[in-house]
Amino acid sequence: MTAFPKTAYVRSKALMTAYRTIPCQNCGADDGTVCGAHSNASEHGKGRSIKASDDKCASLCHRCHTALDQGSEMSREERVRMWTEAHEKTMRALIERSHEDWRLRETLRKVGIVK
Repeated sequence: MTAFPKTAYVRSKALMTAYRTIPCQNCGADDGTVCGAHSNASEHGKGRSIKASDDKCASLCHRCHTALDQGSEMSREERVRMWTEAHEKTMRALIERSHEDWRLRETLRKVGIVK
């Protein structure tokens, strides 16, 4: 069993709402089902009955989120790669949008995504 240091969890309703404002960062869908898909990795704070920090999310539509969490169509490595790529795209998209939206910029600053 690998021991991980205690996680300082980020919980932000504003950030979770922001994830819904951009299209799916895996398939591009903008169908009203996009939400913040939390990481399933223990190094991001995922535990048996606790989600990872809210800053460890990717904007994914329902179809992609289900495929990621159910995992029957992809290997573990493929799921990790899918989430990681979508997370990186999500962060870039939110940071880009924050240049035009001071409220989003402030949210990203409060959770430590930008300075």
